[in-house]
Amino acid sequence: MPFLPAGQASAGYMGSPTAILRGITSLIRSDAAGRPCIITLDTAGSIDDMSAGVLLNVLLTGTAKIIAVAPGISDLPADFHWLLTDHRLTEVRLSNLNELQTRQVLLSLLGHRVSASLVNTYHRMVGGNPLLLKALVTEQQLSGNLVLSDSVWTLRDKVVLDGAASLDDIVRSRWSRETPETREVIEMLSCARRVELSRLTSIYSADVVADMEDGGLLGIDDSDHRWVSLREKYIGDVVRTWLSIARRRELRSVLLGGQEPDPVGMTVEELMAFAAWTHECEAELSPAFALAAAEAAVQLFDPKFALTYADMLKRTDPQWVPAQRQKAAAYLQLDMPVQALSALDEITRPEIDALDDAEEYAHLVAAKARVMMRLPNQAGKVPALLAEARERLASAGRGASWPEPGAAALNRVALAEFEYRAFAGDYAALIPALESAADPASNPDTEYRMNAAIILMTALALTGREMDALSLMRQLGGQISDASHVVGLRERYNREAYLVLLMAGQWRRCIDLLGTHNAEEPSRLPFGSAAAELAAGIAYVYSGRGAAALDPLMSAAAQLELQPVQTALRFAYSATALAHAQIGNVVQARKYLAKLQRVSGTSGFATDSLIDFCALVAGRWLNDPDAVSKLKQSARRNMDAGRYTIAGVELLAATVNGSDADFRLLEEIADHRQGPLAEVSRLIALGSRTRDAKVLLAGGELAATLELDAVEARCMALAVDFARQDGDSMSARTAQARLDILAATVTNLPIVPSSGSPLLTSRERQIARLAGRGASNRDIALEMGVSVRTVEGHLYQVFTKLGVTSRGDLTGLV
Repeated sequence: MPFLPAGQASAGYMGSPTAILRGITSLIRSDAAGRPCIITLDTAGSIDDMSAGVLLNVLLTGTAKIIAVAPGISDLPADFHWLLTDHRLTEVRLSNLNELQTRQVLLSLLGHRVSASLVNTYHRMVGGNPLLLKALVTEQQLSGNLVLSDSVWTLRDKVVLDGAASLDDIVRSRWSRETPETREVIEMLSCARRVELSRLTSIYSADVVADMEDGGLLGIDDSDHRWVSLREKYIGDVVRTWLSIARRRELRSVLLGGQEPDPVGMTVEELMAFAAWTHECEAELSPAFALAAAEAAVQLFDPKFALTYADMLKRTDPQWVPAQRQKAAAYLQLDMPVQALSALDEITRPEIDALDDAEEYAHLVAAKARVMMRLPNQAGKVPALLAEARERLASAGRGASWPEPGAAALNRVALAEFEYRAFAGDYAALIPALESAADPASNPDTEYRMNAAIILMTALALTGREMDALSLMRQLGGQISDASHVVGLRERYNREAYLVLLMAGQWRRCIDLLGTHNAEEPSRLPFGSAAAELAAGIAYVYSGRGAAALDPLMSAAAQLELQPVQTALRFAYSATALAHAQIGNVVQARKYLAKLQRVSGTSGFATDSLIDFCALVAGRWLNDPDAVSKLKQSARRNMDAGRYTIAGVELLAATVNGSDADFRLLEEIADHRQGPLAEVSRLIALGSRTRDAKVLLAGGELAATLELDAVEARCMALAVDFARQDGDSMSARTAQARLDILAATVTNLPIVPSSGSPLLTSRERQIARLAGRGASNRDIALEMGVSVRTVEGHLYQVFTKLGVTSRGDLTGLV
């Protein structure tokens, strides 16, 4: 008996089952010593009939109350069901955790920061069930897949539940109560992941499917296909581990009817699910399907799966050359450009010369150019590679016009040249050609035109034409859906739209771009949750909100340290260093700057510029004089190259304590730019040079509309000094009040007023608000639980700091 260890029972209680039950109740009462007793029953595993009987006796004799925790009523012991009917047990339905609550539970369980990918994966797997969540955490810690990386808990790899004992027990307990028909449906969906409702009901009884939906086992979406999947994903993940290879193949055969689906009509998610099932069955994919699956995996940023599928193709398969392209793309995603080039170099010159498909040849050249850009010793050879490709295509298809393959191939090579020049930062000179290529009137090739327009959007944003870039971004956003057949177009658009918004100071819209995905957009930005967190963190540091940036940035860095992705890790380190510098954490800022120095890599000009910018501005916050001089040097180089936006942002950061010459140059650069951020730069330069508080107040107000807190704080700190020097008490009070408000988000001011006037403390701010609303000193003292003398002392400090002489002057300032 589980409740009565033999050593604790007297001989008188061991004569019969009734005596044993009396002995148990007697021991419980003795231990309770008159206090109320509660027994918690966790039904995560099965409970035998004898134990259930003992609990029933304990409850009915009033010895103790019972709290039974179960996923559902059906998971309770059978003897407990009549207790519910007889109202001796009361059912309390608990809603499953939402994703935010799942995050809070994980924080409580693990005691450190948790990555977004960890929260999202676990929440999706257990459907917000806290009992299952705890079991999953335990299993993943034991398996070594849940790891603490630089004070952030994250996943080392995909979650595999094979051997997860506690979850296995939970599923087996539920499995034992299901009918054979229900079990078959569960097996099918555990392998296929999702099946169209019409297809599922043609194989299994519609009544069985309906009952499973009513019982909460199945979920059916609202799409035209009416996709059916298991509502609780972990059930499928566990059941799949039980099935033999033969059983998986049998289920696959039942669903397909002996015929492999056509990959052309499938979404990337469907391709991945079918390919995964086939791989798990150790069955062969056709070469066409393996290629399609590799391409889908690259699109969904699953490079390891892409390599798996691409390796299925043999050199003798017609699809082998495009499969090598997908391998190269996957290696690039894994930040392995040398291996990517090796995959392409496996294609021999005779094989390239034998390519009859002009478009495949052009795609191969473009792929090779993309890889060579990332290798410093190869980047200089890209123009010659593209020139050779243009010559071959022009001679082979002289006079070809759209939509003939030769014309499409030439467009693909032209697009590769645009990408190369953009990679090198040659934006200003490239704009006329991009404008011509993006013109719908002259280019019916949708893929070419749209991709050229996306590059143009970025070029405009970086060369001072921010408003033109935003206008083009809105225009393209309305056209993306019509070009959904172009592989990867939406991902490229979202990535570049983020950069355009960031350069225009629209960081809030950057956050919005990372919002909730819908079913048809599984990855609005590539690289999954690590990239989304990185992008959110970068937006926050650009606004000056280092404290808000730290959680997503440290989470992104932890994930990327385990699975490096292109140059994202370098970006994570530089942005995290800046976030720490903004909040005054010198030690951590220097730690991440040191990490950045240890990581090598080459990316495009725009990305490298942003990485360097974050690192140098972090150095500027840390009072590194070299950082300031390097920012100014970079600003001049960018100005000379026509990249006025980058130059303006760099010089704005470098001139916190600038000279008149610096500010005149900042004004000159602002004259070459568009939009509110350019105007903020101009007002700061003019106000700093002329020591005009009102101009700086105007700049601060404009920065406030963009929610650029650090920039606004800079304006207000200077305005306080200049206004006091000019005897302008009203401007000084206004600027000081704004600084007081900004203290909530800007913990480490870029400039402190030289007058040394400190910000209000939280107590002073509270008293000032009450006084400004007309409350008397006595009323304030009663409200705050302090003496009247204390209130008077605080008000004296408030009046002194804000430069006011009466309570009426406080209205609107605090």
